[in-house]
Amino acid sequence: MVKRTSLEGAECPVARSLDAIGDWWSLLIIRDAFDGIRRFSEFQRNLGMAKNILAARLRTLVAHGIFEVLPASDGSAYQEYVLTPKGNGLFNLIIGLRQWGEAYFYEAGEAHSLMVDREQGLPLRPLELRSADGRLLGPEDCWRVPVQ
Repeated sequence: MVKRTSLEGAECPVARSLDAIGDWWSLLIIRDAFDGIRRFSEFQRNLGMAKNILAARLRTLVAHGIFEVLPASDGSAYQEYVLTPKGNGLFNLIIGLRQWGEAYFYEAGEAHSLMVDREQGLPLRPLELRSADGRLLGPEDCWRVPVQ
């Protein structure tokens, strides 16, 4: 098996972020946490993943400060995995992936879930990237500059 290379010290923020998230299983765990899942057994049942893989992914997400482990909210002996502010910061990423998937991986009329505004029940507007002055930006409008 190939040993994974750490990107923790990479200059690129995308690489560092991927180092913390790890893989697609981790993004599905985070997605489920946004849907209200908090316990190991619930993640395992919902995702159908092997317990050892789930345990490893949760350990990594906790170590990177994306989740924290707390006593169960119902007072039982269980633990719960709760998103931290850092973890909640991934919400836009999850919504962006979701909207991208809806746009490119479903045929017209094909069944899928829809994310809606809880208060009004309306579908979310597509995410947009805007400049500081409010202009809509695309890939051709952006470039990387080093920060010292």
